[in-house]
Amino acid sequence: MLEIFTHFADWAILHMGVTKETHLGSAVHFFIEDSTKIFVLLYVLIFVISLFRSRLSPERVRDYLSGKSRWSGYFLAVFLGVVTPFCSCSSIPLFMGFLSAGVPFGVSVAFLISSPLISEIAAIMLLGMGSFGVYIVSIYIISGTIISVLAGYLADKFHIERYLALNIPKTTPSVCACSSMKEKAVALIKYAHAFSWDLVKSLYIYILIGLTVGAYMHGYIPQELFVKYMGAENVWAVPFAAIVGIPIYASQAGIVPLVQVLLMKGVPVGTALVAFMSIATISLPEMMMLKKVFSTKLLMIFIGYLLAAFIVTGYLLNLM
Repeated sequence: MLEIFTHFADWAILHMGVTKETHLGSAVHFFIEDSTKIFVLLYVLIFVISLFRSRLSPERVRDYLSGKSRWSGYFLAVFLGVVTPFCSCSSIPLFMGFLSAGVPFGVSVAFLISSPLISEIAAIMLLGMGSFGVYIVSIYIISGTIISVLAGYLADKFHIERYLALNIPKTTPSVCACSSMKEKAVALIKYAHAFSWDLVKSLYIYILIGLTVGAYMHGYIPQELFVKYMGAENVWAVPFAAIVGIPIYASQAGIVPLVQVLLMKGVPVGTALVAFMSIATISLPEMMMLKKVFSTKLLMIFIGYLLAAFIVTGYLLNLM
């Protein structure tokens, strides 16, 4: 099904008078194919996800968790993290809402990590790589789930909620008060379209910037250069990728095209995903926001756990 975007890019560069065998043609083909594919997939799949997200509230999560095991709660939190299109900074208010609604701390932590870490936007964009994309997305989601669930379990086991720095204010999302089923359906469709369209409009500049940089890397930077500095032979590539991502704050939509190029150029899966995970989850703006909720000790535990988890995950994936 995705071949239609490849054919469109083939047709486009043919009419531009360039071929994929040249540096320019390869870069332009990459840009056209991935930009059309990403925008279409992004709108369609976010539209579907938005239908579910519109019914989400901390109180609903709390009520659903009532009577269920803590492990069920961890995995539910990860699922909610996947289907809620939040960046790391905007997931914090919902994390606070979960706590104020009585959702267990470990479950809330699993959501706090999985929401930016396992991005459906990133998954949609990585799926654009075809059959190889399915493999990458599977690894990405499984590893992100394990990291998030383990964090929730450890948070409860060692009772680290005692290091919270303040009382959490209550937040309650608004819900549709429509009277009939038809009105509710129309309202949901309008909401899903508006949300999907607004999201695409808010992300398009980051996607285009990321694709432009990625297209240049794809067409002009030799594969040997990537393999030399970020290949499996460099034992420090994984921790370097994890640490260098911390000061970078960027949209996941802008990061994914660069990750795609790294994978195409022969950079191991673990190293490429570690760079993405670090940028998405341990950004400086998020840490500054968390400092208002977490004590310094809890913040250091949070950062240390994520760095260790990412590095271990990167090495394990590279060995597979």
